[in-house]
Amino acid sequence: MENRFSIGEMAKLHNTTIKTLRHYDEIGILKPIQIDIKNGYRYYSTEQFEQLNTILYLKELGFSLKEIKGHLEHRDINGFLDLLKKQKELTEIKIMELEQVNRRFQNRIKDINEAREIKELGVVSIETFKARKIVRLMEKISSEPQLEVSLQQLKNLSNMNSSIFIGGVGLTVSIDNILNNKFNEYNSIFILVEEDDIQSPLVTTLPEGKYACIYYNGDHNNSLGSYRSLLNCIQDKGFQVIGDSIERTIINDYISGSKEDYLTEIQIPIKC
Repeated sequence: MENRFSIGEMAKLHNTTIKTLRHYDEIGILKPIQIDIKNGYRYYSTEQFEQLNTILYLKELGFSLKEIKGHLEHRDINGFLDLLKKQKELTEIKIMELEQVNRRFQNRIKDINEAREIKELGVVSIETFKARKIVRLMEKISSEPQLEVSLQQLKNLSNMNSSIFIGGVGLTVSIDNILNNKFNEYNSIFILVEEDDIQSPLVTTLPEGKYACIYYNGDHNNSLGSYRSLLNCIQDKGFQVIGDSIERTIINDYISGSKEDYLTEIQIPIKC
């Protein structure tokens, strides 16, 4: 067999593309051993198989073509080890990021599955919660456009652009507005934090303690009746409202096209 392979044969043997090999030629990372001056056809030899395998292997590991070219030109073992160590560090960071994303998915799946199991809507219960870490933006919000803009500002200010927020976003109503029966104006928006290492001046906590809680069918626009039920229960039991309420829509139109599935939870911190 003649030790000469067309660019198409070379691409097929190495499970790559003709376009890729042409690009490698253009940037000088893998040049053909011969180019036919009559028709411009490129030809390769078996001596270049290992070079192409090395390029494809390093590319698979995440190295840039510039880094691969530098290694092939110098072929220094210390330099190559440095490249591997650098890529290992980057890989470990990616693994951590993927683990965080996986935890968020698990939490959202748990939220939605638990929400689907709720049978008694509109029923007030008294629950005890541990402190929950959040990033919170204090902002007056009284419309859907304001909510969306504030959420985007919060994500940007807290560097949480890669987070999965479905179900993790909440709003608060100030204690003054609660006591004055003004439930359609919020004083902050927050995101539940599911990472321990997040660094932001906006990080705070939802206080540990007892909360009067209720689930209802609908979104933030349907909260009036549920607030009244909560406040009536709190008053009847002789409890005291001691902080801002928490609203979190768990299932909305982004998750389900059926309004019958919409689910929002309200929690009001109380002193028994």
